[in-house]
Amino acid sequence: MKITDLLKVEGIKVGATATSQMDAIDQLVALQDASGNINDKAAYKEGILAREAEFSTAVGDGIAIPHAKVAAVKQPGLAAMTVPGGVDWNAPDGEPADLMFMIAAPEGEANTHLEMLAKLSALLMHADFANALRRAHDAKEFLQIIDEAEAARDLEQAQKAAAQAQARAEESAWPKILAITACPTGIAHTYMAAENLEKKAAEMGIQLKAETQGSAGAKNVLTAEEIAHAEGIIIAADKNVDRARFAGKQVYSTNVSAGINDPERLINIILNHEAPVQEGTVVEASAAAETESLGSQIYKHLMNGVSHMLPFVIGGGILTALAFLFDMGAAGTGAYGSSTFLAAFFKKIGEEAFGMMLPILAGYIAMSIADRPGLAPGVVGGLMAKSGINLAFLQTAPDFDSSVCVSGGFIAALAAGFLAGYLTNYIKKLCDALPESLEGIKPILLYPVCGILVTGAVMYVLNPIFGALNTAMNNFLGGMQGANIVLLGAIVGGMMSIDFGGPFNKASYVFSTGLLADAALGGPGQVVMAACMAGGMVPPIVVALSTTFFKNKWSKADRDAGLVNYIMGLSFISEGAIPFAAADPAHIIPTCVIGSAIAGGLSAMFGCYSPAPHGGAWVLPVIGNPVMWMVAIIAGSVVGALILSFWKKPVEE
Repeated sequence: MKITDLLKVEGIKVGATATSQMDAIDQLVALQDASGNINDKAAYKEGILAREAEFSTAVGDGIAIPHAKVAAVKQPGLAAMTVPGGVDWNAPDGEPADLMFMIAAPEGEANTHLEMLAKLSALLMHADFANALRRAHDAKEFLQIIDEAEAARDLEQAQKAAAQAQARAEESAWPKILAITACPTGIAHTYMAAENLEKKAAEMGIQLKAETQGSAGAKNVLTAEEIAHAEGIIIAADKNVDRARFAGKQVYSTNVSAGINDPERLINIILNHEAPVQEGTVVEASAAAETESLGSQIYKHLMNGVSHMLPFVIGGGILTALAFLFDMGAAGTGAYGSSTFLAAFFKKIGEEAFGMMLPILAGYIAMSIADRPGLAPGVVGGLMAKSGINLAFLQTAPDFDSSVCVSGGFIAALAAGFLAGYLTNYIKKLCDALPESLEGIKPILLYPVCGILVTGAVMYVLNPIFGALNTAMNNFLGGMQGANIVLLGAIVGGMMSIDFGGPFNKASYVFSTGLLADAALGGPGQVVMAACMAGGMVPPIVVALSTTFFKNKWSKADRDAGLVNYIMGLSFISEGAIPFAAADPAHIIPTCVIGSAIAGGLSAMFGCYSPAPHGGAWVLPVIGNPVMWMVAIIAGSVVGALILSFWKKPVEE
């Protein structure tokens, strides 16, 4: 397959005029449609905008490569456009984009076409090639330039591979520096970073090999021999990369954009031996990624724990809620939720899964800090946080009176995770002084034994403090009535719309799910959870209502895309509003925050409660006071949609 197999004459527009980034995107989507690559223009555009919301697809030097891998694509394809005047694309170098390629990748199909897209990305890093495309007079000349450049590169790569194979017999021929490039989608930025690193290294007279971890899997994989001979490894990635194979080598981590825009600096860091050395299976804690503040490190560790915890919370919570649904005959009795075989069946499974919430949270926070050696101490610390075991419990031996144990709950599990991670890192440093002959037993004996022992000992002492804090918080929530609980519901609801899945949204959700750990049926914890879920459902519905009933304020493409947001809102997927917020944050975000705060406050005022931490309208049967809960959501959505629609100016098609 060649690049021109994916790019047709119908998909190219030379010398176009575009008034904005959105205008350019609309024209490129139309070219994809004209080429027969997509079956739903609105859904495909929504995928493009969702990708742009993560970070700009402009790579600098006037080039932008918007892309989406969605179900709306029926066959892999490219669209291309030159815009002599250029448009602002939020490029890292601040330059307007005047050369654009839009990638359409089908969801769930083979990724062989990505090799061609990787080749195109690499070619675009050469100024002569990009400038030749800009000077093309028509679509046929545009395609011819690509064909010739691709043939020349294929020949060059073949000659390079042959030369490397011949020279590899000599020690000096091994790559001096290795690299791994990766981005979340793995379509364009991954390969551009690899190409720029290799190109800059060649200019500096250095041999560099880059492994790309893209959507089609890892390509150009680094071998054990190459790693052994290399001076160091550059990891330019926006996702986690396993570093265990680089023990004893310099490893410098940064984002994939730095690989594209600043390759020389990254190479010099390795050449000047300024990168930290990988020890065992984790980089020293002091070797944080560049420009990463302490706050961002803590947030990253916390989110690692939360992302692994949520499947247990959601699965266990919904199964437990179903147990109550199947036992409505026992409502109001002490046996409610387990008086029948079916109810007890669901409740037991749900409780066991939900009971893993705190150990998993603590374990994966610790693992994020100290890699695999931190997992066992973190899980044990989380279990002790859950049980509230303390020194007073030991003093009741041999009968062991568990009544003296007070669970520290969510707060204690958070502390246990960070404690276990940092203690494990300290233990690993202490073990560095041991003879090399003991190196093999460190990960299987010394780290787990010492890590679990020290973490457990500290939790014996700290648990009473966290138990008192958890009790005080629960008593405070239990005493919240009237305006207080309404205010809390409005706050957690409004936070869900500040960044649609970002730190504020996750902080609100994590706080609300944390309250479920000790929540009684219909208690304040479940009231807060219902308010949080109501607030998170509002943003997509606000957009959907506005695009449906105020059509003059939206383009046709926006109106078509807005229909999908009804489903996303009802499913508690706040991210449905992201493409619209990215295009118009000044109007979308404030109105959604207002609507979500209203929904959360009303939900709490009506006394609605949710034993399920997720599911949106699909778990309505287990929601307490479900009719008024939906009234709260509708009220917040309608108010938000009205404010948004009257605030926005009409658009011209």
